[in-house]
Amino acid sequence: MNTLPANSRLTVKIIGLGGAGGNVVQQLQSTDLAGLASMVAHTNPRVLAEWSHPTKLLLGEDCTRGLGAGGDPEIGREAADEMRAQFIEFCKDADLVFIVAGLGGGTGGGAAPIVAEIAREAGCLALGLATMPFDFEGVRRREMAKVSMRQFREAADAVITLPNQRMTALFDQNTPMREAFKLTNNLLAQGIRGIWQMLARPGLVNVDFAYLYSIVRGKNAESSFASAEAAGEMRARDVVEKLVGSPLLDEGHVLAQSTDLLVSIVGGADMTIADVNKVMEQLQRRAETANLVMGAAIDEAYEGRLCLTVVATRNAHEPVSEKPGIGAPRPRGIKPTLSEKEPKEIKEAKSEFDTNFLTAASTPRGTSRYAAPPPPSTPENTAELLNRQSGGKARKTASKAKQQTLNLEIVSKGRFEKSEPTIHRGEDLDVPTYVRRGVALN
Repeated sequence: MNTLPANSRLTVKIIGLGGAGGNVVQQLQSTDLAGLASMVAHTNPRVLAEWSHPTKLLLGEDCTRGLGAGGDPEIGREAADEMRAQFIEFCKDADLVFIVAGLGGGTGGGAAPIVAEIAREAGCLALGLATMPFDFEGVRRREMAKVSMRQFREAADAVITLPNQRMTALFDQNTPMREAFKLTNNLLAQGIRGIWQMLARPGLVNVDFAYLYSIVRGKNAESSFASAEAAGEMRARDVVEKLVGSPLLDEGHVLAQSTDLLVSIVGGADMTIADVNKVMEQLQRRAETANLVMGAAIDEAYEGRLCLTVVATRNAHEPVSEKPGIGAPRPRGIKPTLSEKEPKEIKEAKSEFDTNFLTAASTPRGTSRYAAPPPPSTPENTAELLNRQSGGKARKTASKAKQQTLNLEIVSKGRFEKSEPTIHRGEDLDVPTYVRRGVALN
């Protein structure tokens, strides 16, 4: 097993939350990252007992009574908050903290945002790695995972997401459940290892912690990770094609949408400038608007091969803009106002409304369009009007309106004949109004 670089001054710590996060950290104990300070935490003491990790933390002993979170993220949040002092002590003096969790359940989904918040308050760069549920795990679990993911991104500096459903493209339908989840855990472990090697491995062109810090610090970004290897004469072309075809990068769509791209190229002593140039040219074509940061290192174990690792980041909240100050990270503790959260289309519509409204209010009023009602119609007024229209000549055939009474049949009350009349203020309401008031019908 390889050991950590002795000359590395970067302090990295790993926290695994819940079943998925704990399994990943447990798996890292058999790799060259075993020397990193790490911790596993769970609300279920039975699960903790199954792990052989040296540093374990039982969450929420008071609020859960050792019975677990029961799939409720709110209980997971409360359980993690109870152990805030222990997490602060663990994160002390760390430069970078990886927070690994599976979302959709109670412990991981609830505790991950709290731990990320604690890590940032301790001055660490908080990077999350999270899995999203398979489709077969149900709609409710997927919706809970989405809510937890939003909270995780708000609390952490960046979160690398591995949707489990995409992993189905990497194995056939006959793959056992245990193997499917193990593959996801391997990819998360590979993500941690890839970022660590990118930052800590001395190389020809280094990607140091300052680059990572400047790209993700305070941006609450959503990130994706992928790694690929290729050998042979066409390894520079093949390694990029394998990477782009990875379901973790959504077949290249993630690269096209990324704002920042960290690239690590590792090869043997036979790696040439042409190899590096071909790799970077292909990536630049697929991520034209991204800020590319590249590192290259020589490792004798990769003789005849190339290993390409990419971390693609896209700011999840602020639009990319060339104007100074736009898209800059908001100081911690200051929440966006409601107007800042509004979609662009709503803001434009409101701006147009305000402009039109204020313009209309400042415009001088025109002549009133109010017209007085016509005078009451009487026989005298009608005769005068007809006289004016005929040029002063009275109409000879002016007909006089006559009032007539309609011959209406009196209808019997039928079965209500013997009913008591409805009397209100001395009037029988069963009698039609026009009869009671003596109104003649034309």
